Amino acid sequence: MDNKKGGFIGQIESNEVINVAAEKGSVLNARILWTFSSAYKLTKIEDHKKIAKRAFNYILKYFYDTEFGGIFWSLHPDGTPKDTKNQIYAIAFVIYGLTEYYAVSKDEKALKVAIDLYKKIQEHSYDPINKGYLEAFTRDWRNIDDLRLSDKDANEKKTMNTHLHIVEAYANLYKVWKDETLQKDIIEILQVIDTHFINEETGHLKLFFDENWIENPDVISYGHDIEAAWLLLQCAEISEEHSLITKYKKHAIQLTDATKEGIDEDGGLWYELEPKKNELISEKHWWPQAELMIGFFNTYELTRDKSYLNVVLKNWNFIKKHILDSENGEWHWGINADYSLIEKDKAGFWKCPYHNARACIEIINRIEKIKNE
Repeated sequence: MDNKKGGFIGQIESNEVINVAAEKGSVLNARILWTFSSAYKLTKIEDHKKIAKRAFNYILKYFYDTEFGGIFWSLHPDGTPKDTKNQIYAIAFVIYGLTEYYAVSKDEKALKVAIDLYKKIQEHSYDPINKGYLEAFTRDWRNIDDLRLSDKDANEKKTMNTHLHIVEAYANLYKVWKDETLQKDIIEILQVIDTHFINEETGHLKLFFDENWIENPDVISYGHDIEAAWLLLQCAEISEEHSLITKYKKHAIQLTDATKEGIDEDGGLWYELEPKKNELISEKHWWPQAELMIGFFNTYELTRDKSYLNVVLKNWNFIKKHILDSENGEWHWGINADYSLIEKDKAGFWKCPYHNARACIEIINRIEKIKNE
């Protein structure tokens, strides 16, 4: 927590050094909001709810753009806007956090802002001609040249990653706001993802497209493959569209099986593969491990094939040995092929208590469900 300037510190470095001068990212703060709200559901620990409320208050006061109705991408440490672009990915995460917070707090302001942000995405990002959603805009919702989430991404107008997290956010909103138009929007996004983003020949995801759905082939992202495997099925179940539930059960198994290609002998999941060169990005980051645990457990639930459960257990042992920081808390960014630590943020713009906390919460809830059957 940033006890001098409010909210949360923008970065804790790999060596536990707190960087009070770091910019504050909307994604980090939205994920803190979601994580501590979701944790409170499970733990009923009042401190978790208090931290969620702190994140909620800070987002509304500093990140929420009351003039144009968007979310600032980043702030200076004192809370003044730094990068004011509207990145739809970030807005989706704020919706995700706000709706989870509303579920535990019943604060009507959280629901109202979530609904307003949903309507802004539909108004400005939705492509009524070709379907799907465009990536980013200026503060006042004009077109912008650089659409990328980060430097490593292709500069394309439609991406798998953003669509995945829009539907995740919309599904979480629908859980607390049973609006028929929202339900139809969720169903349409799932149909778009089925049509364009899932490669049924390989079982992997296609990641980048232009506005007319012409693909710009890129890497195979094992973490996104396995995250999509379980998360899209969950969204389909929330949509209550039976044909999509059936379809996404099949996708879940296929995406899970395709992810097996990226699992090392030690149980860890490699980061990405460059197919043209058949070149592995031989790092094991924290978040693909977290998503692997949920994704393979989910496929175990669907099939009752214990080979999927064995992958989860082996991966959990890998996490405990190499990723979990039992001394200082949280998870390390990851390890290199030689098992040396990747010295990047312990917490920061992209390193947030979301993938790993969610994995723990999901696995706990799924084990309880099986025990009660």
